Amino acid sequence: MNVNNIIRKMPEAINPVATANLQTTIQYKITEPMYLVINNGNCTVHDGIAPSSDLTLIMTDDNLAALLTGELNGITAFMSGKLKVEGDMMLAQRLPGFFDTSKLA
Repeated sequence: MNVNNIIRKMPEAINPVATANLQTTIQYKITEPMYLVINNGNCTVHDGIAPSSDLTLIMTDDNLAALLTGELNGITAFMSGKLKVEGDMMLAQRLPGFFDTSKLA
């Protein structure tokens, strides 16, 4: 499954408790850019570049797919240079708790 299809499944994997009071936009800079809008426990997926984002993740398609499905650890990816982060670093650290990776695999 390609990374864009995995991102499209993210609304099904959202953790509504962890995102209950959150309003944020997360941009994925990949071959075909996409972004998520999380609003009080709900998640919508959009193609392209967000008008503004709180967090931008920059990775190769394969590495992002591995990250989203739990095969690649975010801290390891960041420390090894596979993941570049722009924006809210605290949000980036909380991101793994926002989604159930088993629903994305």
